Amino acid sequence: MIRVVLVDDQALFRAGIRMLVASQPDLDVVGEAGDGREALGVIAETRPDVVLMDIRMPVMDGLAATAELLTQPDAPKVVMLTTFDLDEAAARAIRQGASGFLLKDADPEFLLAAIRTVHAGSSVIAASATRDLFAHVFGGRGAEAPRPVPPSYADLTEREREIFALAARGLSNAEIAAREFLSEATVKTHISRILTKLALRDRVQLVVFAFEHGLGSL
Repeated sequence: MIRVVLVDDQALFRAGIRMLVASQPDLDVVGEAGDGREALGVIAETRPDVVLMDIRMPVMDGLAATAELLTQPDAPKVVMLTTFDLDEAAARAIRQGASGFLLKDADPEFLLAAIRTVHAGSSVIAASATRDLFAHVFGGRGAEAPRPVPPSYADLTEREREIFALAARGLSNAEIAAREFLSEATVKTHISRILTKLALRDRVQLVVFAFEHGLGSL
């Protein structure tokens, strides 16, 4: 059972998402909140696996709440909810450690799949949209210059760099396995080693790392 907390200042929106999520046999809504400050208390009490977090809320917005939440040990996966597909606030949240973003008008089946994807950790939510978001942030006017590639990247083996490049494009374990003629278990092992060597939290942070260091076009 995947435990979910909903955080949004619109009660009607929360009610709709709660009904959708609760209709699934493998998902359980264990709490909800109307602002970021309230959310931190609810999350501490319910210890969910996944949090759906609105970006713009009163009292404490989703960015501040996510930043505080992700400093805690064993923090849940956080998915940001936004109305803009190229929302730079969502990009900031992901760089802080959020596990992805969803548009509020996303198809219901896509939202459910996103919760499961984040929980499984084997792929990136809406990989193409995530890459488009970071291409916009890092490639637009006034974009940051790429940071120097850290020495830890040189510690990757040739095979790990190949898999890094595919993972940076948002491919799932299954997709990488098919391309590289490997088992999914082997790909999972390689991904785990890559994340450890680069000190990254998850696959989404791998995508961020690639763009921040000018490796996003791999």
